Amino acid sequence: MPVFKNEGNGTWYVMARYVNWKGERKQKCKRGFATKREAQEWERKFQLQNSADLDMDFEAFTELYANDVKNRLKENTWLTKEHIIRTKILPYFGKMKISEIGTKEIIAWQNELLAYRDEKRNPYSQTYLKTVHNQLSAIFNHAVRYYDLRSNPAAKAGNMGSEEHKEMLFWTKEEYKKFADEMMDKPVSYYAFQMLYWCGIREGELLALTAADFNFDKETVMINKSYQRLHREDVITSPKTKKSNRTIKMPKFLCEEMQEYIGMLYGLKKKDRIFTVTKSYLHHEMDRGARAAGVKHIRIHDLRHSHISLLIDMGFSAVAIADRVGHESIEITYRYAHLFPSKQAEMADRLDDLGKGDF
Repeated sequence: MPVFKNEGNGTWYVMARYVNWKGERKQKCKRGFATKREAQEWERKFQLQNSADLDMDFEAFTELYANDVKNRLKENTWLTKEHIIRTKILPYFGKMKISEIGTKEIIAWQNELLAYRDEKRNPYSQTYLKTVHNQLSAIFNHAVRYYDLRSNPAAKAGNMGSEEHKEMLFWTKEEYKKFADEMMDKPVSYYAFQMLYWCGIREGELLALTAADFNFDKETVMINKSYQRLHREDVITSPKTKKSNRTIKMPKFLCEEMQEYIGMLYGLKKKDRIFTVTKSYLHHEMDRGARAAGVKHIRIHDLRHSHISLLIDMGFSAVAIADRVGHESIEITYRYAHLFPSKQAEMADRLDDLGKGDF
C-alpha cells in the first residue's frame, strides 16, 4: 500500500492513486496520520468510496452521501440533516458495513430511540422520531438509486413515530389590534409585526426585507429572499420554496406606514435590511405585547396563520390565498378551513334561503 512515514515529524501520509468519473488517472495525498494503521485505514476507505464498493462501512458511505447532496441543499437544511446523522445514526451504524445492515439492525436501532428518556423522563417526540428515521431511509435510498444497493432496509423495517400537527393558533383582527397598540412604544417592533400580520410573510422573509423590495407607487413588496443566522453570521438565502418568490399587494394604510418607517432609517441604502433585529428579539416582543394586551400567547409563525385565517373569513378562495402567502400547494391552505366552523352554519343558512323558494 502507498503509505509512507514523514521522517521529519514522525507522522504518516498516503499517496492514493485512483480513476475519476472522467476516466482520468489521478493521485491524492493525505497527510498527518499518527500511526501507519490509521493511514492504511484511510487509504482503504478512500479506495472503497472511489469504487463505490458497498463493502465499505456506513460512516464511509455517509461521506459519499454528503458529497453528493450537500451542495444541492440550503446550508441550514444540510446542518439539520448533518446533526441527525452525526448524533443519532452514526453512533449506531457507523462501523457496520452498509451491505450487511438489514431490517433486524434497523428495528434494534428504532427500539433504542423509542426507549430513550431525557432527565425529565420525556421521550423523543413522535415528529422527531419520524424525522430521524426518514433521514436514515434517505441515505439507504441514495445507496439504492446511485450505488446499486439491492434494497432499502429502513423502508422494509417501516417507519417509527408519526407527524404531529401542532394546533393552529391565531389572533382575530380585534386581538391583533390590541397587541399592535402595545407595540407602538417601539417603532421597529410595531412595523415588523404590521408586516407579519397584514402580509402573512414568514419571519425569515421579514428579516431579509430591504428598501429596494418596496414599490410604493404600485403598493407592493417583493419577497425573493430569506434571512438565517448561521455560524454566528447573517446569511441571506433564497426563500423556502419556488412559490415563495412572489410580489404582495399591500393595503394602502400599510404602504403609508412602511414609507414612514423607511424614512426614519437615517443613511439607509436601498439594499440594506430594514429590520436588523434578531428572531429572539421578535419572540420576546411578542410575549411582552401579548401579556400587556391581555390576549392569548401565540408563536411568531401563528401571525401567518392569523393572516390566512383572516383571508378565509373574508371569503377569498384557497387558490388566491395560496398565491398571496406563497404556499407550494393549495392543499396547505385547505388545512386552515377548520378554523372557521361557523362558516358551515352560514353556508347552511344561505342554502336554506335558496331552497325555500323551490318547495
